[in-house]
Amino acid sequence: MTDLEAAMVRGPYKNGVERRKKIVAAAAELFGQYGYHGASLQAIADLVGTTKATLVSYFGSKEGLLIAVLDYWRRESSPETAVYHGLDFFRSHIALMHYHLTRRGLIELFLTMSVESSREDHPARPSILERQETTFRGMVTNLRHAVAAGEIPPMPEEQMERDARLLIAVMDGIELQWILDPRVDLEGLVCAHVDDAISRWSGTPIDEVRTETAEWLARHRIPPATGSTSATVTR
Repeated sequence: MTDLEAAMVRGPYKNGVERRKKIVAAAAELFGQYGYHGASLQAIADLVGTTKATLVSYFGSKEGLLIAVLDYWRRESSPETAVYHGLDFFRSHIALMHYHLTRRGLIELFLTMSVESSREDHPARPSILERQETTFRGMVTNLRHAVAAGEIPPMPEEQMERDARLLIAVMDGIELQWILDPRVDLEGLVCAHVDDAISRWSGTPIDEVRTETAEWLARHRIPPATGSTSATVTR
C-alpha cells in the first residue's frame, strides 16, 4: 500500500472514530436526561447533527447504542479505584467523587439507568447488575485485604458484606442528592463517611484517621474534600 493509499484509509477511519465518540457522548447526555425510552434516536441524531440512519449504521439499533454508552460510562466513571488495596481502596473513593464533580452527565446517566433497570426487560439491566456486584465484591475483597495486612482487626464476613452494601448506598444516595441540589457537598460527605468507617474498622481515633486521609489525598495530589473535617495538609 502506498503512503497516499494509507492516508486515504486512515482519514475516513479517523473521522468515523470521532463521529462515533460524538454520537456516544450525545446519547449518554440524552439517556441521562430522559431515560432510555424517553430519548429517541432522532433526538440523538439531531444533537450530533447527523441522521437516524447514520446512528443505525454505526450501532445497529438503539439497544446497540445503549451498550456503547454503558461501555463508555464504565471506562469514564471509575478511573481512580482499581489500583489501590485495603484501606487505600476506600480512600480512593474520595478521589472518585472529586473526579465525578466534573462529570455530572455520567452520574445522571448511571442514576437514570439504575432506576429504569428495575424492569427485568430493560436492556441496561445486565450491565447495571454487573456493576453493582463488581463494586460490592471489590469492597468486600479489600476489607479482607485490610484484615490480612493488619490494617484492621478481623471481622465477620457478614459485617464486611453489610458495610460494603451500606457504603455503596451512601455514595449512590449522596450522588443523587448532589444531582438534585449542587450545593450538597458530594466529596466532603463521602470523605466524612469513609473516615468514620475506617475509624470504626481500625479502632483508630477519628482525628488521626482524618489526618491520615488528608495526607493520602495530598500524596495523590487531590485537593482536600471541601467541607470535610479532614485536616488540611500543606503541599
